[in-house]
Amino acid sequence: MDNLEKAELKERYINAVNKLILLDYDGTLVNYVPVPETAKLSDHLYDILIKFVGNPHTDAFIITGRGYQDIDRLLGDFPIKIVAEHGAMIKENGNWQNLISDNGIWKESVIPVLEQVILGCPESFIEEKKFSLAWHYRKAESESGYILSRELIRLLNNIIHSSKLKLLDGNKVVEVMSEEAGKGRAVKKLLERNNYDFILSIGDDATDEEMFEFLIQNTNAFTVKVGTGNTFAKYKLNGIEDVVSLLKNLSV
Repeated sequence: MDNLEKAELKERYINAVNKLILLDYDGTLVNYVPVPETAKLSDHLYDILIKFVGNPHTDAFIITGRGYQDIDRLLGDFPIKIVAEHGAMIKENGNWQNLISDNGIWKESVIPVLEQVILGCPESFIEEKKFSLAWHYRKAESESGYILSRELIRLLNNIIHSSKLKLLDGNKVVEVMSEEAGKGRAVKKLLERNNYDFILSIGDDATDEEMFEFLIQNTNAFTVKVGTGNTFAKYKLNGIEDVVSLLKNLSV
């Protein structure tokens, strides 16, 4: 994203009546860390985000794949709205609500597969969320973790197609969830209840591509990929520092 594009974005933001800000968490607002529970927002970023939260014409969301309790602990009493678990849950006015219906019975067939892979990959671990199961290999030896992740995906593909599930091949994580979940579907629901004339969507991972793809034809949307690689986003930023700089410039 060059300076001219940033200037256009700010002008559109200033002139818009109803604004929607959608910010991924890990890899977008905070760095990936070996211990996910320590990935907290900087005080500087809190100060920037609170300006969006306090703007009556702006709906600001953190939209994350993290479990709802996990992101709640990280953000504490910070009053920003949250979409968690890849679009499966939403928090507004301090209250969590489900955006999908899923009884989780499918987990019984997936957990044994994940446990089998853990045996061959020390330092990897399973995370159970309300609506998904994730196998993390961020702390494992990188080459063996990646190789086993390919094997895990092969094994899970034999399960998911018959159970109305989908697979996320993320940043050192393989996650299984209901096919009803997804950031794109969550954003669709947000747009159905309000007419936004400015949308800013920023993310770095595979799950954010669903959001970017859904917004690709929306002329009011500025979609931004953080980092390298192919993307449905219209723009790119190099890293978190660039995201913070962009948000600071908008909040002034």
